[in-house]
Amino acid sequence: MNDERPKKRAKDKRTSDAPVDLTKEREAFVRTFLRKGVELTEDLLRENDVLQSQLSSLQIENARLRAQVASDDAIRELLRTVEALEQEKKELMQRSRELEQAKDKHQGRYTEIEQELNDLANLYVASFQLHVALAPRRVLRNVKELLAQLVGAESFVIYIVEPDGKHAQPVGSEGIAESELGPVQLGAGKIGESLATGIASMQTAAPLTGGTLEEPLAVIPLQADGRCVGAIAILSLLAQKTSWASVDEELFHLLGAHAATALIAASLFSRTSGPAAALAGLREQLHLE
Repeated sequence: MNDERPKKRAKDKRTSDAPVDLTKEREAFVRTFLRKGVELTEDLLRENDVLQSQLSSLQIENARLRAQVASDDAIRELLRTVEALEQEKKELMQRSRELEQAKDKHQGRYTEIEQELNDLANLYVASFQLHVALAPRRVLRNVKELLAQLVGAESFVIYIVEPDGKHAQPVGSEGIAESELGPVQLGAGKIGESLATGIASMQTAAPLTGGTLEEPLAVIPLQADGRCVGAIAILSLLAQKTSWASVDEELFHLLGAHAATALIAASLFSRTSGPAAALAGLREQLHLE
């Protein structure tokens, strides 16, 4: 019986009752823990790398967006500037048109004033030239120069009425042969009618073509003391002049009113011995008046 009891105890002995190697268990636990830690760390590192990559991508995208926003702002600012400049351009163009209109208006007025001054100068020169000379030939030459230079006459004839008051004789001409000239009867033809009536005549149809002694372009009666004592007949004008200028009529009036008196004064003066002799008796005449 004693031999069977130990065998039974040996058979009933459990495995968990075997002594445990704590060192190995600890090392195994540590190794497992460390491995898990390493794996976790590696996972964290991998996740961190992914996050870093995503962060870098986000930073790049953010920088791109910022640049785009800045670019858009710059474009919007540029568009606003362009719009402002466009508006300023319109205002400047409008102002330029207004100034151009004002310039044209003032330029037209300036041209008119310049023409008026030129006409006045011509009238002054004509008046001065008529009265500056006291020799009949000089007065007649001045009348010819005025007709040629200021009126633009190419051919013309100057007539003086005879003392009998029935005919007028040519005393000067230009651009026409003397053989074609002769006395004019007062009241006969265009020239004779102006001599008889003292009324000027002018052709107005443009362009003015060459006239004749029968149909002159203009006839200007020469008046003295309310009577017609002569006339100027203009037959043709210079090629560049196809119509009468605004000052021509004023020049005709001036010639009609002053040419005859200038010729009379020169004719009377030429019969004296000088200015003092011509003025002899002036004081008595002034008192008689």
